[in-house]
Amino acid sequence: MSEVAVKGRKGFYASFQYVTLIGGQLLALLVLVILQQTLPSDVLHSWGWRIPFVLGALLAVVALYLRRSLNETSDEKTRNKKDAGSLKGLWKNRRAFIMVLGFTAGGSLSFYTYTTYMQKYLVNTAGMDVKTASLVMTAALFIFMIMQPLFGALSDRISRRTSMLIFGLLSMLLTVPILHALKGVTSPYIAFALIVTALIILSFYTSIGGLLKAEMFPPEVRALGVGLSYAVANAMFGGSAEYVALSLKSFDLENSFFWYVSAMCFLTFLVSLRLHRKGQEVDL
Repeated sequence: MSEVAVKGRKGFYASFQYVTLIGGQLLALLVLVILQQTLPSDVLHSWGWRIPFVLGALLAVVALYLRRSLNETSDEKTRNKKDAGSLKGLWKNRRAFIMVLGFTAGGSLSFYTYTTYMQKYLVNTAGMDVKTASLVMTAALFIFMIMQPLFGALSDRISRRTSMLIFGLLSMLLTVPILHALKGVTSPYIAFALIVTALIILSFYTSIGGLLKAEMFPPEVRALGVGLSYAVANAMFGGSAEYVALSLKSFDLENSFFWYVSAMCFLTFLVSLRLHRKGQEVDL
C-alpha cells in the first residue's frame, strides 16, 4: 500500500496495514464473545475452543490465494541489482536495521501489551469478569482500528518523525500510570477509557510503522531489511510481552513490567530523534 500511494498521502494509505491487522484481532475477539454468549462453559472448554482455529484455517486458504494472485511491486532492474536481497546489501544498511530494531522494540511491546495481553490483565489482575473484559476489549479495538487512517493522515502533515517522537514521549510518561490505574480498576467504563487513551497514543506508531520501516531501506534490500528487523524485534519484545508480564506477576513483580514497557518506549523516543525530518519523504 505504501509503495503505490501518491506522494503526500502515504501515511494515510499505509495506515490500512494496521486496520487489517487490528481487524483480524477484532474478528477473533468477536468470535470469542459470540462463543462465550452462546455456548455453555463446559461445552466451550470441551470442544468449542476449536471453532476459532477451524475458521482461521479456512481464512488462511483465502489469504494464500490472494497473495499468489498479487504482482510484485519492484521492477526488474531493482531485482537484478548485485546486492538485492542479500546480507551484504543489508550490512550496508545496518544503521537503518538497528534503528528499526530500536523503535520497533517499544512499538511492538506496547501493541501486544494493550491488544493481546490486556484482556488477561483485566481478568487476572483487575479481577474483571471474563465476558466483561472481552466486551471492553472488543469495543476498544474497534475504536483503535478506525483511528489508524486518521493518525496516518496526520503523519502526512506533521511528519513520521514527529509522530514517532509523540508516541515515544507520551508512552514513556504515561505507560506506568495507565497500567497502574488499570490494576485497581472496578468500572468497565473507566477501564475502557484508560485503554482507549493508551491506544490513541499507540496509534502514532501503528498508523505509520510499516511505512516508516519501508522508507528507511533502498528497494533492493527493503523486503529483507524490513522483514528481518521487524521479525527479530517483534519476537524479542512484542511476542514475549505476555510471557514476561505473567512471569513477573508470578514472582510478585508485576509493577516491574510497567517500567519495562516504559523503558522500551524511551528507547523508541531516543531512536526516533535520529529519524529524517519533514520534507525528506522517500519515494518507494
